[in-house]
Amino acid sequence: MSSLSTHVLDTVSGRPASGVFLRLLDGEKVLFCGTTDADGRCPELRNLFLEKGGYRLEFSVGEYFRQAGQVLSDPPFLDIVPVVFGLGSDMHAHVPLLVAPFGYSTYRGS
Repeated sequence: MSSLSTHVLDTVSGRPASGVFLRLLDGEKVLFCGTTDADGRCPELRNLFLEKGGYRLEFSVGEYFRQAGQVLSDPPFLDIVPVVFGLGSDMHAHVPLLVAPFGYSTYRGS
């Protein structure tokens, strides 16, 4: 069984992105829904134990930036950011997201 964590950073403000709704999917099946805390993390996500396989994290960044008062295009250039990744057996994966209204990056963290 594997575990997962994430950390969302707002590169416009240079701070953790608090209040970002996210969900984890296995194919079409929703495994988890949550919202990032004041540190940009979703601690409840770590409580899941995941099988080896492919997964998808979806981050609702458009709504986050609207709530933060950022002027966005209509529709926003980035609304939902998907991160599709694979987990091996017995591993922990950390999936950070660095995000702005017009771009994002991610990597496998430690």
